[in-house]
Amino acid sequence: MPEAAAPPVELTCKSEGRGTPILLLHGMGGDHTVWNSVTAPLGARHEVLVPDLRGHGRSPAPPGSTYSFAEMEGDVLALLDARQKAQVDVVGLSAGGFLALRLALDHPDRVRSLVVIGASSHCDNHTKAVAERWAEVYQTEGFDAYVLRLLKDLFYPDWVEAHMDYADAMKERLRGVDLKGPLQWGLAVRTFDLRGRLGRLRVPTFIIHGVDDQVIDSAHARLLRVSIPGAQLRLFPLTGHLPPVEKPTETTQAIAEWVDREGPAAGAAAAVA
Repeated sequence: MPEAAAPPVELTCKSEGRGTPILLLHGMGGDHTVWNSVTAPLGARHEVLVPDLRGHGRSPAPPGSTYSFAEMEGDVLALLDARQKAQVDVVGLSAGGFLALRLALDHPDRVRSLVVIGASSHCDNHTKAVAERWAEVYQTEGFDAYVLRLLKDLFYPDWVEAHMDYADAMKERLRGVDLKGPLQWGLAVRTFDLRGRLGRLRVPTFIIHGVDDQVIDSAHARLLRVSIPGAQLRLFPLTGHLPPVEKPTETTQAIAEWVDREGPAAGAAAAVA
């Protein structure tokens, strides 16, 4: 049965730099700010597009939206059309990585190359349990306990201790966040499963994953590596679920080297067999 897909919404999108375009997709409950430490360095040689996905950040949350991946894809394609971008390098983080994989499979002509960070081929029982725990803590223990749970699950413990300023800023940002959109997208994420399709992916793919990711186990990165023809993998030690935040310099360098290595003509032959 086809996924429900409401009409596209106009995404709020930050842009920086000039050159071949790179599209950065945040994960569930995030927004464009998760890429703050990556955007400017990448913008030194590329045009970087950093949208807030529907119902996140400053982008609208349409009434009745199911937040299906078909809807999310439609929004991104509408953004690329509005910006007259025939093809982009797509970088997706967490559920944004799920969305990036879907885009590369469904619209390979629009994706020059692909980078997935902290993602997987499917949403397994462990990841579902983590998300359910977040919702339960928020509902039963309140906002402060919810933020503490997020910090424990999302980041490597030593990183949090060394970056309490980020933890405080994250708490203040989340205080004003409407969780309706993220929770709806979370329902769609629960059924995400591309295991039967990844072998047909022909877009050049680079996988980045934190070894100590408590949300999506790093074993999933290895599974992606063997499932996607020609895919490359880099694991970051002592790193949790959000490498662009925890290891911004290394993440930026890895993305830039991958995109530059692929070259401007790399996407011309991208296709799904």
